[in-house]
Amino acid sequence: MTSMHPAEHATFTLERLYDVPPSEVFAAWADPATKARWFASPGAEHSLDFRVGGIETTRGGPDPDVPFVFTSTYEEIQPGARLVYSSTLAGRVATVSLTCVEIAERGSGSALVLTEHGIFLDHLEESAWREQGTAEWLDRLQTVLG
Repeated sequence: MTSMHPAEHATFTLERLYDVPPSEVFAAWADPATKARWFASPGAEHSLDFRVGGIETTRGGPDPDVPFVFTSTYEEIQPGARLVYSSTLAGRVATVSLTCVEIAERGSGSALVLTEHGIFLDHLEESAWREQGTAEWLDRLQTVLG
């Protein structure tokens, strides 16, 4: 069967500076309760098994009858420095992506660089939407870090 819409391939990179050490930024990704505060939308279900091979799932969205399900598998974890995970956005698969988060000391704080490579299928999601949503997560992370 041939798709009516070609797959869209896109890559984006987002950078943020945080006024806390890399260990605190990393901990905000690793701790399930802290991550849910900045990553999951209000009312969404969130679970996090933070280890190589572990799964993170967020289920929710604007229509409770047709929830978005975002699932990630952690491929690499270097404590305090780097995370690599693969993800899908489904009900029907809309996006498959690979993300690398790098955290480094910058002065008395941290620099975070997130790069995502995505395949967006059948116009169910667009790369600009994903980039905007990811930027909003990183901004909420700033709020959680204080």
